[in-house]
Amino acid sequence: MKRTWRRPQKKDEGKKFFVNQQIRATEVFLIDENGERMGEMNIREALRIAEEAGLDLVEVNPLGKPPVVKILDYGQFKYEREKEAHKKKIQQKKVEIKGVRLTVRISENDFNFKLEQAKGFLSKGNKLKVELVLRGRERQHPEKAVETIKKFILDLENTEGLSLIREQDLTRKGSGFIMIMSNKTI
Repeated sequence: MKRTWRRPQKKDEGKKFFVNQQIRATEVFLIDENGERMGEMNIREALRIAEEAGLDLVEVNPLGKPPVVKILDYGQFKYEREKEAHKKKIQQKKVEIKGVRLTVRISENDFNFKLEQAKGFLSKGNKLKVELVLRGRERQHPEKAVETIKKFILDLENTEGLSLIREQDLTRKGSGFIMIMSNKTI
């Protein structure tokens, strides 16, 4: 039986920067290690200044006329960019839609429990789907369902620390009602 081998996938390192001798431009706009603009100059002169400082010459904007280069420690620069990218990745959070299901004949205790659950979902940054299913003869009195949901929404809106956005207004869907809301993030 023949075994097939796959080449290992290369890591995508994002934006590549040309360093020192890799820079192809003849004229560059130089920024020194302190962030001061030194102006346009020949690439050889810029490389000499970077060498004297004991740092690298990195092309930060190759599309500029002339390209912008900066004197800095490339290893540290690369480390800082990776660290920043990692922080951004951690901060990204997938927003989930969490659901709360109510009934027309819900008891006060269950209602309060569902209300606390909804507050928790919204405070964590998730969207909230309020669902009320009508069963049997309850379908003949949809106004009671609307009343129950409106009471639920009113109690949620009166909660301190939450400012609700209605992403989908109260709509009839099948044998019930649905509404989607989220917490306004400032």
